[in-house]
Amino acid sequence: MDFYLSEEQELIRTTMREFAQEYVAPIAQEIDESSSWPADLYARLGEKGWMGMPFPEEYGGSGTDYVSYAGAIEELAQACAATAFNVSVHTGVACMCINNFGSDEQKKKYLTPLAQGKIGAFAITEPSAGTDVGGALTNAVLDGEEYVINGSKTFCTNGPVADTYVVFAWTNKEKGEMSCFIIPRGTPGMQIGKKVEKMGMRSSQTSDLYFKDCRIPKDNLVGKEGQGLKIAMNGFDHGRVGIAAQAVGIAQAALDEAIAYSKQRVQFNKPIAKQQQIQFWIADMVTDIQAGRLLTLQAAWLKDQGKPFSKEAAMAKLYASELAVRVTNKAVQIHGGYGYCKGVKVERLYRDAKITEIYEGTSEAMRMVIGGSTMR
Repeated sequence: MDFYLSEEQELIRTTMREFAQEYVAPIAQEIDESSSWPADLYARLGEKGWMGMPFPEEYGGSGTDYVSYAGAIEELAQACAATAFNVSVHTGVACMCINNFGSDEQKKKYLTPLAQGKIGAFAITEPSAGTDVGGALTNAVLDGEEYVINGSKTFCTNGPVADTYVVFAWTNKEKGEMSCFIIPRGTPGMQIGKKVEKMGMRSSQTSDLYFKDCRIPKDNLVGKEGQGLKIAMNGFDHGRVGIAAQAVGIAQAALDEAIAYSKQRVQFNKPIAKQQQIQFWIADMVTDIQAGRLLTLQAAWLKDQGKPFSKEAAMAKLYASELAVRVTNKAVQIHGGYGYCKGVKVERLYRDAKITEIYEGTSEAMRMVIGGSTMR
């Protein structure tokens, strides 16, 4: 059993670390405070090949393995969790659905520009349907050579800025048949709602989507009619590896901040790093992070081997997201009152960590996946 990364995997991780520290970390606080989208940063990410890492080179990707991808997302999250999340949603769910189930023509037309820097969004959640996807109301009716879509989506990550949307709608709700569609930005009948202001991940752009007699070509159906739930769940499996990596990155950044602060903060004539309680907290944080990292890399490795990884992705996502909340909480505590102040990195990390327990499957949903898989 080899726990070491290959030279290529280490190089990819190191290269992303250097990129993130040069281009992302310096603006992370600013874009959080302004809740803004740094378009030039995503253009640069696309130019460097970071927006299409796991996809074939023939479709604009870099052809890297998923272990390398997970490592890159972790490094990016240490600089800015919101940026890592945007890249993860774009790559792990939106693009992955097209890559795994789209036709060759769809991959050439949509996946290639997405892998090279255009922005993808994934839209399945509705006001009445979160974890309960079956509660969705959006429908698509075939009319000649076009599908007509009516309904709405909520909490669509990248919604305000995406170029291409992967959208799910019922084609026969009575039979439980949901389907997946590609909808380009600017398609008549699709309206992008107001940007949602959030507690954390503030530079990640989120909005509702509205569809009123939105007509798209029949050729924009991904896979076959009725395959939507299968496509969505496959996308979530891939996406959860990215979220787990992101959560580990958030926790690692919080740990680094806590260690640095504890070494220079003096109380009772000595750095608080000398206090046994602080050292115990640090020990728990380090152990937690390493456990989450290994669970994440296991899920990514299974994906690379072509083996089932749905349960392992859920385990990684569950554990890593909850450890991110624990670790950032301790990092704020170590900083004392300063950790509760705006402009201090651990305050941002604390806010960012919480949502990792919610999006792309809540912790409760992850336990359902893990428990159901285990009890078969």
